[in-house]
Amino acid sequence: MEKFLVENSPPLQGVVRISGSKNSVLPILAASLLMENPCVIKEVPDLRDVDIMDQLLRYMGAHVSRDKESGIFSVQSDSFLLQEAPYELVSQMRASFLIIGPLLARTGRAKVPLPGGCNLGARPIDLHLKGFQAMGANIDIDHGYVIAKADKLQGCNIYLDFPSVGATENIMTAAVTAVGQTVIENCAVEPEIVDLANFLNRCGGDIKGAGTDTIKINGVARLKSGEISHAVIPDRIEAGTFMVGAAVTKGNIVLENVLADHLRPVIAKLKEAKITVEEREDGLHVVADKEERPAGIDVKTLPYPGFPTDMQAQFMALLTQAKGTSVVTETVFESRFTHVGELKRMGADIKIESRSAVIEGVDHLMGAQVKATDLRAGAALVLSALKAQGQTEIGEIEHIDRGYERIEEKLQKLGANIKRIQCA
Repeated sequence: MEKFLVENSPPLQGVVRISGSKNSVLPILAASLLMENPCVIKEVPDLRDVDIMDQLLRYMGAHVSRDKESGIFSVQSDSFLLQEAPYELVSQMRASFLIIGPLLARTGRAKVPLPGGCNLGARPIDLHLKGFQAMGANIDIDHGYVIAKADKLQGCNIYLDFPSVGATENIMTAAVTAVGQTVIENCAVEPEIVDLANFLNRCGGDIKGAGTDTIKINGVARLKSGEISHAVIPDRIEAGTFMVGAAVTKGNIVLENVLADHLRPVIAKLKEAKITVEEREDGLHVVADKEERPAGIDVKTLPYPGFPTDMQAQFMALLTQAKGTSVVTETVFESRFTHVGELKRMGADIKIESRSAVIEGVDHLMGAQVKATDLRAGAALVLSALKAQGQTEIGEIEHIDRGYERIEEKLQKLGANIKRIQCA
């Protein structure tokens, strides 16, 4: 086990390159099971979640080669694929459940454990299963496993009660080779959905409308032959985290490999908090006033293109040291305030009222012994610790490693006093 030791740091200064998107690469890697031919995925971040997906693909029978330094991941599933996924891998990461759509489409049967991952409250898979059933699959749940069977999936119209990212991704991959047209209404519109659609189209799929609330998939009899190459989009949540890092430390940084259009709500809220954000040819330039504290603001999480729930904890870290009162309302997940108790250990003034957190800004936080309760909560603690007085010890950082590629090394290059150490 490892932990981070973080001490009060100077303002972050310099240039940081943002890695490929975790939330994009995982469904793309799962979707590679559809292809018999090689898939070369570029800009793959070196993350614990990618490690789990790597192990899962190999277990299912895919041939995998991976260069962590270059970020190139090659998958070929030309041999026999297993139809049952192991509990010990799927239970560690919710995105593992995304293999059920490709397996069902490719082999006609999939047996996959109910998914695990961060404890953010109920995230039911019923929308995934309703979509498969609408396409003609027979679904059973037995002893914690989902068993899906279909001789051949049939295109149909599917309306999602909620614009679920995972359900949209799973249904898209299942529908690529289905008979006829599949229409998904009220679907997710995140950039990661568009990236997956672009990958599937490169593989020979016929998908239109990704990025809107209605996606149309015309099933194809066969996918392309030959090698497929695809570069993953930049990680908008990692980018947002470093932007908040500049704001917390009153820094001045440039982010490379970013897409500003994917960060509009984050940019808007930072500007509202009196943080300067400039779009330049070489990336995003984030500058905070060295004399003034950030302004208190209200934040409400919503599905994309609203403010991302994955940035809620990091913004709360900023607002604990802002002027006045701020209110953060979480509408996406009901159990996403686990970081509040840890921030209060550092001296934050936060009160929970139903699904809102009322934050009174304080002059400074204090170093303390805390733990990362989930991925984004861990990032919030790292950001808070950069300006806390004294030393902060952050435990259970395996959560942070799930979604941030060598975060301590990137922060060190910007001047942060952070180091990774082995627990005694």
